[in-house]
Amino acid sequence: MTKKISHLGIAVESIEAAAPYYRDILGMAFEGTEVVAEQKVRVAFFVVGESRIELLEPTDENSPVARFLAKNGSGIHHVAYEVVDLAAELARLKAAGVRLVDEVPRLGAHGARIAFLHPQASGGVLTELCQPAGG
Repeated sequence: MTKKISHLGIAVESIEAAAPYYRDILGMAFEGTEVVAEQKVRVAFFVVGESRIELLEPTDENSPVARFLAKNGSGIHHVAYEVVDLAAELARLKAAGVRLVDEVPRLGAHGARIAFLHPQASGGVLTELCQPAGG
């Protein structure tokens, strides 16, 4: 089951341009950047309480985040919830008839296992479920 909000994913054209707002204006601790090749993004994480803000910058013009930016501009891309057992949660949701983008976990930032639920399953909000590495 869901443990907490892991992070909010925010699509941006440039991490360098967006980072000062979160780091300098809001005073969030910067955790660093990472390229997630499978997702075709570069990400930057900022800590806020027990959760994080994840800035998503596309590394390929055909990536899902690049398409999101072209259609919507910068803004909230997804809400991510931490779960204890991602594979079991996906099986439970599939059995319940929830529309999934990913039926099996894939690799995300920091070695986490991630999967997305289709926005039509959650009132238009792209939902990510994640299980931290080692969890």
